[in-house]
Order: sequence, then structure tokens, then C-alpha cells
Amino acid sequence: MERFVEGNRAALQDHVRRHREIHVVMGNEACDLDSTVSALALAYFLAKTTPAPKAAFVPVLNIPRADFALRTETTFLLREQGVPAASLVFRDEIDLGGLHRAGLLSLTLVDHHVLPGADAALEEAVVEVLDHRPLEGDRAPGCRVTAEPVGSCATLVTERIAQGPPGVLDRLTATLLHGTIVLDCVNLSPAAGKVTPRDVACVSLLEARFPELPARDAVFRALQAAKFDVSGLTTEQMLRKDLKVLSGDELVLAVSAIYVDLETFLRRPGLLQDLDAFCKARGYAGLVAMTISFNEQNEPSRQLAVYSQQETLRSAVCRALEEATAPSLHLRPLPSAWSCLSAYTQGNALASRKKVLPVLRAALGGPGTAGGPEEEVVPPPTPMNSLVEECPLAQAVPPLCPQDVLERVSRIAAGQPPGSPK
Repeated sequence: MERFVEGNRAALQDHVRRHREIHVVMGNEACDLDSTVSALALAYFLAKTTPAPKAAFVPVLNIPRADFALRTETTFLLREQGVPAASLVFRDEIDLGGLHRAGLLSLTLVDHHVLPGADAALEEAVVEVLDHRPLEGDRAPGCRVTAEPVGSCATLVTERIAQGPPGVLDRLTATLLHGTIVLDCVNLSPAAGKVTPRDVACVSLLEARFPELPARDAVFRALQAAKFDVSGLTTEQMLRKDLKVLSGDELVLAVSAIYVDLETFLRRPGLLQDLDAFCKARGYAGLVAMTISFNEQNEPSRQLAVYSQQETLRSAVCRALEEATAPSLHLRPLPSAWSCLSAYTQGNALASRKKVLPVLRAALGGPGTAGGPEEEVVPPPTPMNSLVEECPLAQAVPPLCPQDVLERVSRIAAGQPPGSPK
């Protein structure tokens, strides 16, 4: 796979220049680890197994290149496995519409099967769908469809590759698929309610063929920790990584999940200027930053900050949060160096952003109204840990131990199996 990925961009440019066919394999707009690895692995498999192919098989990451840094677990795994970001092709680097109009595009969708409205014209180019969600409608007669209820789309890709010619599955492909399935299926924990026997079978198959793969626990903890690692992001990237937007009659409020403790966040150099620039550039009247972090006992801690240059809005939002009863947040004020920013410790650690959004919606809409709609920003946020949004996995995610994570990450980076001497 190394040579395939490294040749992606050159193959794309060559086929565009020669007016030759291009077969794009593309994941969904969230572009999480599952979508990314599924696209890379399936495109590689198709390139290796399609008889006398006329088309160049090109995996495309369905986000702009500038947003790739926000997918921290994906950048971590690819970097650790020596896959250079410079070799990847992103959505803003290929003209899918132009290729389709020229009659040169074939499109395989992985980890999704419904194109957004802006891409409706590409529907005619879809020749295959590989997804682990239930189908929402029928496909064209010539479209090959695989839609199976498994925990990870990478499981379906692994099954496809395993049924192909021997030798196609190499170490890099196996490592990427293995890590993706383990992360998606919460370390194959039955209590999480996501893993299926097929996911377990694929992980076992990969481990049997490549016994040098790191242990599942090491992989899971390293990737889970990478999800929360925002140390390399700018303030603007941290705010965009997991962002929702609420619209009232006249105001727009940003609500960002932040994956460091509030004290660390507030100490970032130039923070106030960054907050002001972030809001002005996007037309936000204010911002609520909801932080989540873990103490040494692996217990979650929540804090929040309310920022706005409009004192009336800031006061209204703070009052709504302080007086909320469904749920009660048990807020305790924290010192703030700026009059335009109010900070709190949130005593009710179970009150996730999902539960706080209705409170903020009501504050924007005024008495007796529900406020405006909640909007997903573009690009969609990376799926995060269940403790943030309270999905069904909320009580099943193993706790993070920073020391253990660091040790295991170092072993993965060094290519050592867990438990081996350093």
C-alpha cells in the first residue's frame, strides 16, 4: 500500500492530463478514521485486483486539506505508520463535478451511501456503495451495494480484501484496518453495544495473519487518547474541532466542545484576540466553550466559559445556565481576567453538551420560544468520545490512564509489542 498511496497524486494528475478515467473511492463528510482508512484500503484493493484497469483508483478524503489537522486520531495513526499527509488527496484538490461532466468519473462510496444535496449531480457516477448503516433508498440497477450492520465499515473492507487474492493484504493495510475496527468497536467490548461477531472475526483474522500487530488494548488507548489530543492545534482549530451553532431571531451563538481543562485553555497566548477573531469572522455574537478533561482517577470534569463582547447577550446566557433546572448544571463561578468572559466549574459532570444545548436555545429565543435551529457547521465535527455527547456507549468506554497511554503509544511508534522490554 505504501507505493500505492505515494503514487496517488501523480496518477490523478496523469489521468486528468490525458483525459482518462478516474475511479474515486470516498468516505463521508465527517472524514473520521473509519471513512479515511476504508477509502484508502478499498481503493488499494481495487487497484490491485481489477483486471486490466483503464481507470486510476484514487482514495479521496472528503474534507478540505486545511481541516485534516482536526482529525487527530486519523493524523496520529497515519503518521505513526509512515503515511505522509502530502500523498493524500482531499476533496478540495479534485474537481469531481468536472470529471463527471467530462464522463471520466466512477465513484465508490464507503461509510455512507447518501450524497449531500450539493453533490446530487454525482449520483449518476456512483457504481458501488459499501456501508454499515441501513439503506435509506434503492440504488441504480448497475450499482453494487453492500450494506451490513457491523460496528465498523472497515470490517466490510477487511472481509472484501480477505476474500480476494492472497498477498494483497499487506502489513500497512492490516495495521490501519485493525486499529480502525478496534477504535470503532470500543476495543471490542460487548458492553458498548457496537461490536458484532463479524468485527471480532476480522480483528482476529488480521492478528492471525500479522502476529506482530500491537495488542488491542494498546491500540485502543493510543487512538482514544489521540482523539482528545489538541496540543498541536491552534485556538481556531480547537474551537472548530467539535462545533455546533445555534441561531436565534437575530443572534448566532457558537458552542464548542474543548478537550483540555478550562485553566489550560484560558492560558493560551492571545486567547481573547483569537476568540474575537473567531466570532467576527463567522458572524457569531458569542461563544460557549464547554471543556471536558480527566483527573488522575480517570473521572471526567466539566467546565465552561461564556464569551461575548455584547454584555446583554453574555449576561442572558450566563443567567440561563446558572438558573437551569433541566438539567441543573451546579455551576460555580471561576475568576476571569476579562469582563467579556465568564468562567464556571460545572458540578454536574453528567450534563453533556447535548443536554445543555436546549438551555442555550431557549436563552437565544427569549421567553416562551424554543429558539432557532441547531446547525452542524461545515465540516461536520469528528465523532468524539461518548462521554462528550452521551451516546449509548457512555458507560462502556474504558477510562484513560495518561501514563499507560504514553507508554503504549511509544511502543506502537517503536514497533514493539506491548509488554516487551524497552
